[in-house]
Amino acid sequence: MDIKTASALHRLRLVSVLEAVSFLVLLACSVLKRTTEFDAVPVMGPVHGVLVVLFVALLAVAWYRTRWGWKRPALLFVLSLLPAGGFFADRSLRGETQAAVAAAHAGAGDAAGVKDAARA
Repeated sequence: MDIKTASALHRLRLVSVLEAVSFLVLLACSVLKRTTEFDAVPVMGPVHGVLVVLFVALLAVAWYRTRWGWKRPALLFVLSLLPAGGFFADRSLRGETQAAVAAAHAGAGDAAGVKDAARA
């Protein structure tokens, strides 16, 4: 894998965690709205909505970059619909992201070695 694939996976992991946190905060705000006078739903709703749209866009980019079949992106999308699903998505992507970063660094090292050999 190249560095762009590793970067796409890393961004997807980051946004999946942010989306999960925003979902949980939105749920808490919803409960507080119904039990107290505190109403942060008009603020957290759009924040969560933007993060969901960003997650879906980054999922499409990662799907394109990694050449996954349809099952993996479908699972990640379904996980994003669950309140803590983004944390599970992050966990499932962690190993693949680390492997992509290692492969990208190894590829960069090989490219530098080829350039050094060509100069000699």
